[in-house]
Amino acid sequence: MKRHSTSRRTLVLMVKVPTAGRVKTRLVRGIGLGPATNFYRHSVASLVRRLTRPGRWTVRLAVSPDAARKTPALPGSLQARIPQGRGDLGQRMQRAIDGAPPGPVIVIGTDVPGITEHDIAQAFHRLAGHDAVIGPSPDGGYWLIGLGRRRRRLRPFRKVPWSTSAAFATTMRNLADSRVALIDQKADIDDAADWSRAGPARSRRIVAPHTPTQ
Repeated sequence: MKRHSTSRRTLVLMVKVPTAGRVKTRLVRGIGLGPATNFYRHSVASLVRRLTRPGRWTVRLAVSPDAARKTPALPGSLQARIPQGRGDLGQRMQRAIDGAPPGPVIVIGTDVPGITEHDIAQAFHRLAGHDAVIGPSPDGGYWLIGLGRRRRRLRPFRKVPWSTSAAFATTMRNLADSRVALIDQKADIDDAADWSRAGPARSRRIVAPHTPTQ
């Protein structure tokens, strides 16, 4: 099967402007405002740095809120930023996918700091022979989803109950007539329990707590 040109691969990161009190709100309740905001800021910066390499794929930041798309608080080129727009998570991810250039698209969030370039390369590789690829999470959600966009337009996010243990299962039902590949499971960091389980894997990306400004 013919492989996609790497120049037509798009990786979308769903990001929020790292403003204290507006990101990682569940984690804030467990570890405090400063550490949680710092974790999010450094997780975003680290992901962009690791996953942006010319010639492999194009990275886009889908930014929320829309009005802050040009903020210097986020890394990366202004030309590679798009607004998330309105709606629930599924509507915003679908908009980012539909608005990408022709070719396969992968969407990830910023709650899994351990995502590597190899993970993304593996997901694009699986899309060469599948309609969709998903990276599940142990809590019933998923940390990555990608669409090959070679046949009819897929709508994997219909009626998905986000932030519940049924998110992955519902998405899979929406893709029941499609060829879906699964890649490695990864856990995200949403609350204090996730933070504790991650241990040293996330501590290298955290600096001394402080309350950041926008």
